[in-house]
Parts: sequence; structure tokens; C-alpha cells
Amino acid sequence: MITKRDICIAAGAVVLTLGAVGFAHADKAILGPAVYNWETIEAKATDVGAYRHVVRQPTATLDELEMHITTLNPGLSSHAPHTHVNEELVIIKEGTVEVLSDGKWVRIGAGSIVFNASNSPHALRNVGDKPAVYHVINWSPE
Repeated sequence: MITKRDICIAAGAVVLTLGAVGFAHADKAILGPAVYNWETIEAKATDVGAYRHVVRQPTATLDELEMHITTLNPGLSSHAPHTHVNEELVIIKEGTVEVLSDGKWVRIGAGSIVFNASNSPHALRNVGDKPAVYHVINWSPE
């Protein structure tokens, strides 16, 4: 039998949970409508090519939306195979790459899209003879 005490404890837990969710974004503004112009996104040199930071910010439905663009020099990898909780899309803009997806290396080119599932091992390497450019969009609901 559910008692009044049980209901009060449950209601308190709900209030505390909703309060914590509201405070999760307190340090950063919620991302609203936005346009990012390729010509104005600064490229910063890295040891494997270049990196363009686009945004890393909470949205109305996500604790964090992160977007960046990587230029990867021929013969190099962006990083060793790894996993993370957040899901991500990789959209190939230029070049030829191989991606580790579902335990297999797959060769793809411009216009291709990769979905990296949560906690799924993945990696990307440039197997072409010119720089590869790709957009990364990842998100975290928590």
C-alpha cells in the first residue's frame, strides 16, 4: 500500500530532479537558431591537419550539441579507435577516408555519412592523396 509518506518522498524526488535538470544549463545559454558560414569559421592548425570549432552548447532538447570540422592530412588518423557515450554523425566533405564501423574498415568518399552509435568503437583515417575534410556533429542528452 502506498502511504502519504511515499507520495511525499516521490514528489520531493521529482522536484529535485527537475531542479537539477534546470540547473544543468545555467552556465551556458541555450542555442537558438544559428547559421555558420564556412568562410568565417577559423581554421586552427593541429598535428594532423586543421580544426574548425563551430559550436559546443546546450540546446532546448540536448545537454550538449557539439559541431566541428576537421581537415585530416593524407596518411594520418584523427585518433586511435575509441568509444564514447555520445552519438555522432560524420559527414565527408572532401577526400577519401576509411572508417572503423561495426568492427570493419569501410572506404568512403565525399558526400558519405557515418553514424557512430553510443559506445561503438570507431576511428577515421585519410587513405587518399590529398587532405580529407569532414564535419562532426555529436550530441549528448545527459
